[in-house]
Amino acid sequence: MKTIRIAVVSALMIAAVVFASLSLAGPAVRQYGPFPSTSPDSGTCGNDWAEDSFDRHFKVNTSPNPDGTYTVVEEFKKGTFVTNLGPSPGGCETNLGGTVAAGLTGKMDGSFTIIVSGGNFNPNGTCPAVCTTKGFIASVFGPTATYDIPTFLFHYNANNNGDWKNASSNRGGDRGDITGGP
Repeated sequence: MKTIRIAVVSALMIAAVVFASLSLAGPAVRQYGPFPSTSPDSGTCGNDWAEDSFDRHFKVNTSPNPDGTYTVVEEFKKGTFVTNLGPSPGGCETNLGGTVAAGLTGKMDGSFTIIVSGGNFNPNGTCPAVCTTKGFIASVFGPTATYDIPTFLFHYNANNNGDWKNASSNRGGDRGDITGGP
């Protein structure tokens, strides 16, 4: 009798742990990528201070949010950049008057949190040959989908020429700068 009671209590404890872990699990996520990409990079002065190369990865929550929108996280991985001559990325905000020479190189990575409205989620959609945020959203959610990027964070490192953090206010805002030349 005591053995049966121990077995029943053990089974109930295991069931409770399994139920708790299932209820704490987040929504299912579908991953897309990598998509090799390039993009000009604008700074606080509005100029394109660098040309970036990176791999795009998208993580889509496959269940809609309570308001019917979808959350997508776009990650920019294995990134590099080459600077253009002109105002530095923080030249009009964090380091007034800062400049950068052409040809300075460094590494970068970052992410967007994207909120998608409208459209219909197509789990079999993919990014077009030239992958952009806009192209991915249109391919996976349809041409009527719209999106907003309320949260973003990018980190750039040029070794002795500085660090630049380009971020939305809810991720700490812009900090640092990259200046000088190669």
